[in-house]
Amino acid sequence: LGPACRERTSGGARVLGVHLEGPYISPGKLGAQPDHARTGSMDELRRLHALAPVRLITLAPELPGALDWIAALAAEGFRVQLGHSAGSYEDGVAALERGASGFTHLYNAMSGLHHRAPGMAGAALAHARYAEIIPDLLHVHPGAIRAALRAIPCLYCVTDSTAAAGMPDGDYRLGSHTVTKCMGGVRLSDGTLAGSTLTMDQALRNLVGLGLEIEDASRRTATHAADFLGLHDRGRLEPGAWADVLVLDPSLQLQRVIIEGEEIDLSDAG
Repeated sequence: LGPACRERTSGGARVLGVHLEGPYISPGKLGAQPDHARTGSMDELRRLHALAPVRLITLAPELPGALDWIAALAAEGFRVQLGHSAGSYEDGVAALERGASGFTHLYNAMSGLHHRAPGMAGAALAHARYAEIIPDLLHVHPGAIRAALRAIPCLYCVTDSTAAAGMPDGDYRLGSHTVTKCMGGVRLSDGTLAGSTLTMDQALRNLVGLGLEIEDASRRTATHAADFLGLHDRGRLEPGAWADVLVLDPSLQLQRVIIEGEEIDLSDAG
């Protein structure tokens, strides 16, 4: 990953850094993660950061010492998101007050919203400015997406995609797991969702299908994520910004891809 972060390969997008989504997460909210959950270690994080730049860290705020660690991470310039968490609403609010700034794939692998126990999802809906969501319409019900769009000003899309994206139905590898792609979803043998097959252009089409204007959907598939990472020269069409452009036709199907001013040959794309 280190070389890929330092220099873009021809024909591909630039890797902006690592999202460390584990192992500093709740053992009760692993999702499809391997069972290596543990409390945070700054020494371990610095070793990983030396190998490839860690830009974003997901952690569960209810873990012992997590709130102090969040404050230390934020002070060193790391973005911290809350996720893979069984924590309470109060845990989420306390973490935001200590320097956490977002939520990882809202609703999924976190304590859910209940009117007497709002959970981590409730903390996001009540207080977050930024949060991720997976809008493949499998991970999150359209009604829950609409609620999040009303509550969180800069809700933005992630694909959570795996190697099965763009491939036919069948079995694929996800780390140490075998996952099965069927009917648009990817699952472990026990039925647990294991990432997705979503692409970002399909995410945009799904948002438009939910009633968003194309301008708003575009911000939620590009601009807000860049702003969350502090990259104010990405994810927008304006003078001085990086020339990363997708050209769509009137039905929002992909026609052209331009990365850092280089047009990518799509003749071999599926």
